Amino acid sequence: QQSNDNNNNNDKNKKQQEQQQWDPNGAIFDFTGKLWSRAWLAMNWSYPTVTGALQEIGERDGPCMYVANHASWLDIPVLCTILDPVFKFIAKGELSKIPCIGHQLVWGRHILIDRDDRRSQLRSFKEGIAWLKQGVPIMAFPEGTRSPDGRLMEFKGGVFSMAVRQKVPIVPISISNTHAVMPANALVPVQNGNKKLSIYVHPAIDTTDRTEAELSELVKSALLSKLPKDQHPLPDTENVTE
Repeated sequence: QQSNDNNNNNDKNKKQQEQQQWDPNGAIFDFTGKLWSRAWLAMNWSYPTVTGALQEIGERDGPCMYVANHASWLDIPVLCTILDPVFKFIAKGELSKIPCIGHQLVWGRHILIDRDDRRSQLRSFKEGIAWLKQGVPIMAFPEGTRSPDGRLMEFKGGVFSMAVRQKVPIVPISISNTHAVMPANALVPVQNGNKKLSIYVHPAIDTTDRTEAELSELVKSALLSKLPKDQHPLPDTENVTE
């Protein structure tokens, strides 16, 4: 059994190396993913309205880091639909086992990370830096997981380190109401998303001479400025004085 597994892995690695020769950025898989996302959203009447600094999501002169709030599986096809450039998600490694989605992530050479494994974190960091050096934007969810109620959660540490290292701008994207159309624990939309889903693209944030803590506050402020109140964090009742 182990010999068969090793042979399968060797065959997979060989195919991926061959793919890199004729499709170095994984653009073909990204393109098919975008087509699938647009078709799926249209079939489910869940195509979003997009406003804001739309020039930031078109073809760019250089790389950037896109970041967005995350409250639904629906966020993934929405982002694939609105982002024109070839880009790479930073995603949890366990998603590679999900049919279709996992195939797209692996063969599109997106950045898969296991946050409990230090070596995986280091490898993912190097992969992200390599994509940015090649001029390919990366896409991250600073919360690290889907919000169970749609409210913005605390950001994971180190999420902006790649952007700081490469001195590339950060483009925040506010995603509104995907959690209402397709809740975090749902596998399909529970209601029509037409005219409910809205995306706001914020102007790019310059990372030059800014710490990760400063960038975290700037991104959080930008995201909240265009999210509905029911997606804002609840007040910290422990710090509220009578």
